[in-house]
Amino acid sequence: MSKTIVSQQRNALPWLFSPAVDLWTFLGSAVVSLGLLAIGAPLGLLDQSSPEWTWVVAVLLVDVAHVWATGFRVYFDREELRKRPWLYGLTPLLSFLLGAAVYSESPTWFWRLLAYLAVFHFVRQQYGWVALYRSRAGDRERWGYWIDSLAIYLATLYPLAYWHAHLPRNFWWFLEGDFAELPDNVVSALAPLYWLSLAAYSIRSGYRGFALGAWNPGKDIVVATTAICWYVGIITFNSDYAFTVTNVIIHGIPYLVLIHWYRLADHGRGAEGRPLRVVWFLATIWILAFFEEMLWDWGLWHERAWLFGSSWRSESAESWLVPLLAVPQITHYVLDGFIWKRRAAKRLF
Repeated sequence: MSKTIVSQQRNALPWLFSPAVDLWTFLGSAVVSLGLLAIGAPLGLLDQSSPEWTWVVAVLLVDVAHVWATGFRVYFDREELRKRPWLYGLTPLLSFLLGAAVYSESPTWFWRLLAYLAVFHFVRQQYGWVALYRSRAGDRERWGYWIDSLAIYLATLYPLAYWHAHLPRNFWWFLEGDFAELPDNVVSALAPLYWLSLAAYSIRSGYRGFALGAWNPGKDIVVATTAICWYVGIITFNSDYAFTVTNVIIHGIPYLVLIHWYRLADHGRGAEGRPLRVVWFLATIWILAFFEEMLWDWGLWHERAWLFGSSWRSESAESWLVPLLAVPQITHYVLDGFIWKRRAAKRLF
């Protein structure tokens, strides 16, 4: 590691946004998740389905809303649309056509493929934060890249493997049975790699911090909170409530912050009127999320008449309605692999 990089890092820590925003975003969202878990345990929420208020807060206002936030990065930005019109135009169309084709053959396979696409997206987002922090710090060490990558990937993949090897669980990604079963020996093989990777990460991070003064606290927070929340939410507790509050919040809130921060940086806006822009941003995606979930409930789930009112049911419409309503999710998953590459988001990172 060069003396220049060490000197720079002794003077300035490599935050993505700012010290306060990074801490509130990554550490704060994890504290909220674990706090909700601590509140829910004595109330008996770990032994039952997630209460409706949990669904509204975590699923509707965070998970579904963060999907729609992609619109502010792409579809509400004329300049961005002009850059890659084919990508942004064809992705929703192909998402619907391919989704309809799969659903017409097998609804089970449609939900399974969608679940694994979502899992890939969740895992890659955590890796993406680590990669951004490495880039911010100027960390180019090859062996360090492998240590960091293995730590963040195993922090997510090991709990997922445990989940697959212990089916059925009291929770699922989209629908019961959307994951395929794995033999338990896969988990046994991954366990030592999981703990070794986290130990190696801790040793390297401690050495860089104490010996070189090259602290990267944001990256450490992402790895630590990911490992804790995924382990607790999937392995420690066999609970729909536990999985919901630990999985969704640390995924959705950082993404919302990223989108809003990009909007500010992209348009060179200062602090003036920032609270109003936050309100406009959240109100827009919450309204879109509400109407999407209303259509899901009217046409398919029929679970929340108290929130969405009366519903209708037409089995003949499901073959096109389900793939159509899944378009925002699939589009979000696909485009997320393009819009946050360093060259594409260079004005922010």
